Amino acid sequence: MTPAPSTYREVAALIRDRIKRGEYPRGSALPLQEDLADEFGVTQSMVSRAIKTLAAEGVVQPIRGRRTIVTAIPPIHRNPSIRYSRAARERAGGKGAYDAEIRSLGLTPGVELRVERVIPPANVAEILGVSADEVSTVVRARVMTASDGETTTTTQLADSYIPLEIAADTVLEQDDEGVGGMVSRMAELGYAQVRVTESITGRPATAEEARALGISEDQHVYDVTHVGWSAEGRAVEVALHVMPQHMWILDSEFPCD
Repeated sequence: MTPAPSTYREVAALIRDRIKRGEYPRGSALPLQEDLADEFGVTQSMVSRAIKTLAAEGVVQPIRGRRTIVTAIPPIHRNPSIRYSRAARERAGGKGAYDAEIRSLGLTPGVELRVERVIPPANVAEILGVSADEVSTVVRARVMTASDGETTTTTQLADSYIPLEIAADTVLEQDDEGVGGMVSRMAELGYAQVRVTESITGRPATAEEARALGISEDQHVYDVTHVGWSAEGRAVEVALHVMPQHMWILDSEFPCD
């Protein structure tokens, strides 16, 4: 006989393994905690602590007044070294890198978009070389989602800032930017991005971010500062991404000798 788990971490490992093997499919409800406690031969409090651990990892999502649900979508792979190529961001008619990424997983991307002329954050203004004291940028502020047809999950917050002199009265101020998204339209306007830099840090989510992303405040996010550079060495876009760490796998590839 298999010995009963002795710690909540062992209980969490058993549940995690069952999820990986598909015994508890994505989007499905876990068995009741009392049933798991009976099956594993442990206390219900140990199961409860194990589920809290899995929830902090983003593996499951306890829903108030309902059962605990296995996270609906798989981790999303993000490879900045290839995702901004024209071929990648326009594949299958994608409207940008994110749109193409999500569709490649068989999921449906969604976005809640706000476009307006704004005073940029000081760090953004410094990178773009614009004023931090007056309206000098257009922001495309996005709440981005992925849906499997039954469950819609918020996957990131992404605010892209473009100098007003570039974006004003152009397609960049419209909701629908067409195939390839903003980067393709900027190229057509004469501001092609030939180089990208990204600075990535990890931190706990703020209360506002946690509410927007549907996560708890003890869960961590990736904080990504993305900068698109023109051939002349000018920063033409700064995008600030806030991404739940458990939803994303950050890949990279580069030549070496």
